[in-house]
Amino acid sequence: MPGRGFWKRKKREAQRIARERMDILFGLARDAALRGDMERARRYVWLLRRIGMRYNVSVPTRYKVSMCRKCNAFLISGKNARIRLEKGRLRVECLECGYVRRFPYRGDKRGGEKEKKKRGRGGRHGG
Repeated sequence: MPGRGFWKRKKREAQRIARERMDILFGLARDAALRGDMERARRYVWLLRRIGMRYNVSVPTRYKVSMCRKCNAFLISGKNARIRLEKGRLRVECLECGYVRRFPYRGDKRGGEKEKKKRGRGGRHGG
């Protein structure tokens, strides 16, 4: 009888294959959407999400930004999606169903001009 490690490896292998299939489906959805076949793109997105649920694999954030959670549309900026930057958030609105998603983001890590001036002179070591 196989031990616990056998089933763990089997599950990990299934999840690896699921991630590969999700990558393939995302590429197919993008190609279909760019060709204008939005229904086929919607089907690919639906399949991608189903595979993720079945094998307990989360959809990568870089994919989530391009998919509507409510209607499974593949979102293309300016065509069927409105993308805005708000206070520390990326706001993605689906123009097909009106669903809005917000993702946190950080701007430039070094800061703007004000930050540079603060770091300039003075301080403890005379900079």
